[in-house]
Amino acid sequence: RPINIHKSLTSFLLITLSSAQADFAPYFYDNGPYSQNGNLALFSLSEDTAVGTQIYSLNGTDPEGQKVSYGLSFDPGAKEYFSVDPVSGNITLVEQLDREKHDSIDVHVSISDGRSQVVERVTIFVMDANDEKPEFQNMPAIINVLEVSYAKVKALWKNMDIIYLVQSFFENPQSILFSMDRNSGVLRLKSGEMLDFEKTKTHFVTVIAKDGGGNFDGKEQFMSSSATLTINVIDVQDTPPSFIGTPYFGYVYEVSIPGSVIFIVEAKDGDVGNPNPIRYSFEEGDDGVFGINKTSGLITLLSHPINLKREIFNIKVKASEVSPEGRLMDYELTTLVIRVVDLNNNPPTFYGEKGPQNIFELTMYEHPPEGEILRGLRITVNDSDKGANAKFNLRLIGPGRMLRVVPQTVLNEAQVTILVEDSAAMDYEKHHFLTYKLLAVEIDTPERFSATADIVIHLLDTNDNAPKFSSDYYIARIPENSPGGSNVVSVTATDPDSGPWGDVQYSIYGSGADLFLIQPTTGIIYTQPWASLDAEVRSKYNFYVKAEDAEGKYSLAEVFVTVLDLNDHPPAFNDNFLETTMVIGAPVKIEAVDDDAEVPNNVIEYAIMKAEPDNNIFDINADTGEIMLKSYIKSMAIIQNITKQSDCTWSLVVQARDRGQPSFSTTAVIKIDITETQLSGGPLGSFLMQSRNKPLQIVALLAGVICLMVIVTVIISTATFMRNKKSNRILPNRRKPENPGQKFRVEEVELEPEVIVENVNYNNNVGNLVRHWSPPPPPCAPSLPPPPPPCFPGERQWVVPTVSAAVAAKPKKRPVTTRRDTVNNALVSELKMRLEQKRLLHHQ
Repeated sequence: RPINIHKSLTSFLLITLSSAQADFAPYFYDNGPYSQNGNLALFSLSEDTAVGTQIYSLNGTDPEGQKVSYGLSFDPGAKEYFSVDPVSGNITLVEQLDREKHDSIDVHVSISDGRSQVVERVTIFVMDANDEKPEFQNMPAIINVLEVSYAKVKALWKNMDIIYLVQSFFENPQSILFSMDRNSGVLRLKSGEMLDFEKTKTHFVTVIAKDGGGNFDGKEQFMSSSATLTINVIDVQDTPPSFIGTPYFGYVYEVSIPGSVIFIVEAKDGDVGNPNPIRYSFEEGDDGVFGINKTSGLITLLSHPINLKREIFNIKVKASEVSPEGRLMDYELTTLVIRVVDLNNNPPTFYGEKGPQNIFELTMYEHPPEGEILRGLRITVNDSDKGANAKFNLRLIGPGRMLRVVPQTVLNEAQVTILVEDSAAMDYEKHHFLTYKLLAVEIDTPERFSATADIVIHLLDTNDNAPKFSSDYYIARIPENSPGGSNVVSVTATDPDSGPWGDVQYSIYGSGADLFLIQPTTGIIYTQPWASLDAEVRSKYNFYVKAEDAEGKYSLAEVFVTVLDLNDHPPAFNDNFLETTMVIGAPVKIEAVDDDAEVPNNVIEYAIMKAEPDNNIFDINADTGEIMLKSYIKSMAIIQNITKQSDCTWSLVVQARDRGQPSFSTTAVIKIDITETQLSGGPLGSFLMQSRNKPLQIVALLAGVICLMVIVTVIISTATFMRNKKSNRILPNRRKPENPGQKFRVEEVELEPEVIVENVNYNNNVGNLVRHWSPPPPPCAPSLPPPPPPCFPGERQWVVPTVSAAVAAKPKKRPVTTRRDTVNNALVSELKMRLEQKRLLHHQ
């Protein structure tokens, strides 16, 4: 029993140890930093990833094959950005990421098989996206500068390039005084510009900071921000005093008494930032009649008006600056005109809806109808004097003659009406605003009192311009081997209107536009992707291009495209193996054709590359392709003497080369049979000589001659028959030698051999024949072919018959067979054989 207990205990321990050894812990797969599943090792995520997106899948296994589950946790107090499905391991983003706050997130991932759990700590890197605007520091910025100082503005942004742009200016829009460094953000005065406190005390500058761009939500995004700088100009003492309200006119009336205030002059230091006090005095012209207060500028009458001996006093008034130490500094002079008159001391005055007003503004669209009243301007003019002192003229002073004022002459008071005179000149593209001076000047008063009011009209843009091309037509050239999609020409049209009205869209149309496309916004014309240009097929295209704005206003220009020819075709003969016959003294012409469209690509030069059995027999005209014997070769004997051969058949290799770059060439083999046969017979013989390489023309000519002879014979026979029938008598035998009809007999036996040798067209020589007209003979057939040249067919391997043999008509049957008949039969048989050989060669 102890032994059995020991064995049982041993078995239990072995089973327990085996079970313990088989329980292995699960583990994650490590699939690397760019994998979408595994253990999240080196995983990165863009901060613009949308919440709810599945970003990763945990993936692992258990060695024993047990089912595993997944877990995910964060450090205590940390924000929980992710959640995990315990079964699938899919990790989902549940909180929005912000790299500017957290550029990495620590996560504990776990895998469990139910018994064992493995936990790993991983770091998820948050990648940056361009979702933050540049930020200006130390804003709002108020900068105090002297005349030549500069202001510097910094902007802060992480890992981005910032571009600074000066956007706009206020207070002084007519003069751009500042420039800004695009990289450093330093704002400076432009070269040659000065800050003038007396003109503008404060400048407002809007600055834009723009980053270099970056990805956000899968697209490239540029971010920018703006800030307004306030630039205060610090005044310095550099400007003399200036009088206000000049010119000065003062009046002394009959009712005035000594001590009465005549006029008050006012001057201010030109340096208005820190002005000095002003001291007034008379320079000249008062004659002791007037006095002036040194500090207030008050001018008073010292004498009674009845004692004044002049009507007009021109008094020089001096305004001087006084330094803090009491020293007189810069000064300014002005003239005060004092007139002794009756009571006419009220100048015209302009009124608006709320009282006296000297500036009137109106906003309206450009190009109003001519004659239209500017109803937005409510202006009244009034002179409170009476009679002639209240009569004045109205004038409108400003650019051009766009407006006119009604009425032009006013007594006491009137409603001022302003009408449109020149609508075309009121153009937003030329003037964004118009400034006029409305001037009222008294007519019959000595003082000529006047008043002015500024009229400012702000124009609004309308779509009053059509796009305009930079040229009425465009000329382009493109090589014929250009691939599809090649740029041809760029057209440009501009529309001066603002906003969408100034945006131009391009299109093309016309019969020549099928092979071309145009980019609608840039105006670049290019060929269709499938287009294949061929100058030999078509070398000229023209079509129209249209530039159109947002409301359909457009203009047209014509485009001319020339396809430039390239040397892409070699010369070609009709047949690369030619056979012909050359009569000594007459050239043989060959011809090749080049399908290129332009010179020099289609200009052909001919040359003899090789001649057998001798190279020193032939010349060729390089331009026309005419092959001829050397000038000293006059007979077959000379040829045989040079070559030491009796053979009269030659084989030439002729090259046709074009003049293009690169040059192409082709060759043809020409078999030439040289003969001394001469054709006589005047014009007919010349025609046969010229047409020796055109047998169809010769056959046609011979057929025409035969038809003409048949017709003449029929006419003569008919006339003779009718004459004999009319005389009603039987004609005697006309074969007697003494009979005059003997001249119509045909002496064929004597003439025929000579005619066949000397003139193949002897049938045309009707006048030399004698025929018997009763009964009328049948039409005469053309003569037999001439005998061959003095070379026998049996002595060569190939024979080409002469021109005469090739075009001769069917010979007339004769009862006697001679050697000439045998030769002709041989020629005809050999011609048939050669034609059959050529037909077989063509089929091969």
